[in-house]
Amino acid sequence: MTDYPKPPFKKQAQPVPGSQKKMDPYPDCGEQSYKGSGRLEGKIALITGADSGIGRAVAIAFAREGADIAIAYLNEHEDAQETARWVEQAGRQSLLLPGDIAEKAQCQALVDKTVERFGHIDILVNNAAFQMTHKNFEDIPDDEWVMTFNVNITAIFRICQAALKHMKPGGSIINTSSVNSDMPKPTLLPYATTKGAIANFTAGLAQMLGPKNIRVNCVAPGPIWTPLIVSTMTDEDVENFGGETPLGRPGQPVEVAPIYVLLASDEASYITGQRYGITGGKPIL
Repeated sequence: MTDYPKPPFKKQAQPVPGSQKKMDPYPDCGEQSYKGSGRLEGKIALITGADSGIGRAVAIAFAREGADIAIAYLNEHEDAQETARWVEQAGRQSLLLPGDIAEKAQCQALVDKTVERFGHIDILVNNAAFQMTHKNFEDIPDDEWVMTFNVNITAIFRICQAALKHMKPGGSIINTSSVNSDMPKPTLLPYATTKGAIANFTAGLAQMLGPKNIRVNCVAPGPIWTPLIVSTMTDEDVENFGGETPLGRPGQPVEVAPIYVLLASDEASYITGQRYGITGGKPIL
């Protein structure tokens, strides 16, 4: 709990979507620390936003637990190749799937290419997200609002629909929500609104898919040190990021990955329709 860096952090603005390798301090995605124990042996996982941050940490953890990984991402090719390297170093297969999930055709393509390579999907992790910071409501562009919804929630709907026909009983869908789902930060209004939608989508879909024996849960991270932060927040927000939590620091991606492993595993056979906060002590309702 005390090993990871605390703010203040230095100014390090990046263009969207950001590059992990340029961050200081470098996020810990479990590259050197996560130890697997075969909990996902032989499973196939499709993870969006798997090039860096939480997505990379989940990909590394899943691979070390025995899963093959389809790595979906926008255009951060170097980061994605690094994730693939760690997956393959764990002795598992990787598949790189670049493209914009704001486009309906790309959502279908992710599933089709994963199934073409691996035959089916056991675990779907909808993790990719977009956000931008705005101080004033009237400054939010209409097209940015629409894009935020397309990436953060509409894509989840589309990917789940496409993947469902390739998922067998025992499958697991895990969506990344946020502490913003019920504690919305006003300067992240479009993002926070979609994260609330993800929480409700998860709870409803879990009830619909229960008879099919497919579980649906979501994880609600608090402030986690990822490229999304340095590419979409102000210098002041980055400098103080995570300092307001009871633990006084942002979380590292590796600290979020274990709950995804649990929810993906057969050990969570009676867990569905739930939201799990990984927030450094900030409560969620």
